[in-house]
Amino acid sequence: MQSRRAVLTLAGLIVAASLAPAAAGETRPFSDPAFEAAQKSGRPILVEVSAPWCPICKTQKPILAKLASEPRFKDLQIFDIDFDSQKDLLKRLNVRMQSTLIAYKGATEVGRSVGETQPEWIEGLLEKAL
Repeated sequence: MQSRRAVLTLAGLIVAASLAPAAAGETRPFSDPAFEAAQKSGRPILVEVSAPWCPICKTQKPILAKLASEPRFKDLQIFDIDFDSQKDLLKRLNVRMQSTLIAYKGATEVGRSVGETQPEWIEGLLEKAL
């Protein structure tokens, strides 16, 4: 009985953690419940489609982390989609390439870029979500 209770407690903590808002500048794996909660809250959202082998993605990550740590982007939620393993999400979001960034203001898509590594252009995309 105790092991069942422990498993249920752990499962509850995992679900709660996936629904809790990420800290500023923190990227979290994409999950439908967390994404929908962020959209309903009206928060600015960035969906980052990346692959571990992609050099452009590796260039984008520190740029995004730096921008997300700025006070004006304190409410930005960043969700990461793995290009290699989450093909169903790629189809749903109409994504054809890794290094795709999609900005949302609540439930509305406000901008998209593919392969962008210029910090000021990425910043402009994030500003559209505010």
